[in-house]
Amino acid sequence: MDDDSARGERLTRRKYLGYGGAVVGAGLLAGCSGAGDTGGTAPETATDRATNGGGTPSETATTAPTDATYSVTMEPVGTVEFDGPPESWFAYTGDYADMGVALGQAEGLSAIGVRERFGTHYYDDLSGVTVEADELTQLWQDGTGKEVFYELDADLHVVDPNFMVNRLGWDREDVAEVESAVAPFFGNTIFTRSYDWHDYRYYSLYDGFEKLAAVFDERARYEAFKSHHDQVVSSVRSRLPSTTPEIALLYPAEMPPESFYPYLVGDGTQSKQWRDLGVSDALAEHGVTDAQAGGGTIDYETLLDIDPDAIAVRIQGEVSEAYFAENVVAHMEDHEVASALTAVQNGRVFYGGLTYQGPIVHLFQLERAARGLYPDVFGDEELFDRQRIADIVTGRFDR
Repeated sequence: MDDDSARGERLTRRKYLGYGGAVVGAGLLAGCSGAGDTGGTAPETATDRATNGGGTPSETATTAPTDATYSVTMEPVGTVEFDGPPESWFAYTGDYADMGVALGQAEGLSAIGVRERFGTHYYDDLSGVTVEADELTQLWQDGTGKEVFYELDADLHVVDPNFMVNRLGWDREDVAEVESAVAPFFGNTIFTRSYDWHDYRYYSLYDGFEKLAAVFDERARYEAFKSHHDQVVSSVRSRLPSTTPEIALLYPAEMPPESFYPYLVGDGTQSKQWRDLGVSDALAEHGVTDAQAGGGTIDYETLLDIDPDAIAVRIQGEVSEAYFAENVVAHMEDHEVASALTAVQNGRVFYGGLTYQGPIVHLFQLERAARGLYPDVFGDEELFDRQRIADIVTGRFDR
């Protein structure tokens, strides 16, 4: 079969995939207010309050299958119809990629925004779970154009279309063209709540995970994963000390670090482990602006004025304890100003993890954060069952 015939067959198969109702157009990119990377946290809406336990309306994740089709609703894309679970797909950010892996869909994953920001190294501890990041197409190549979407020809693009417009510089017409000619977009930017263009509903990590489970028709896997997650978080919280520290979450502007981009412990999924561990945010309490909301770098003098109880340093990619000790901890201990920080003097500078975390990466990062923040409580314990997680991912979750 030649390429044109194959593509024609795939487009015919996709004729039942698309946006339901009046989503294309005004609904598809609801909330876009023009390009730009800065802004404050969007105000909480009624639906957002419902997400956070405030009561009132909840979305219906799926509709009952009719003639082998089903639909899933998620803001800002609206209702997307499917004629079956997508066979090929990709996510721009590692949070959704990790969700797909957790749902047993690693084989169909073809690409990622930036390979280094997808924590595939965590899967090494899970028997039978493997994702080779080097084999994934990297969507970011000094920008991300439409051509790679055509080349990959995936069944689903798991990315918020407003992210494509406001962070990657696409036009609305670009999004409409790709979803019409290739495949739908499905997603909501949930890792941060600092973008001013995100004025529609947010989802928690497990809200987003549940939506993607509906897309892939993997409700049982989702429920098994959530059950174990809830047990782990409940157990960890039951062991926390009565007094929890103020932390500063930082990203080095260079290595070894002389200045940092500040990240606040807000409501985005990137900070879930810190909320699970009950920390206070030293940066927020001193009026520091999140880097994702346009905040600039801060130096050691500024940090000394704040003097947090603990410092968590976020670095992308796989980071060994030896690398972190040599390039971050030892550097700060020998630094004229940094050495005066309470966190440095008390040995409370530790690795802060990756920005993008789905349900698997979160468990690993929760464990590492708990060990770093409360070493006297958790030591080197494994705080979740690796085999249980591997069984869920590989389809043996009924054991």
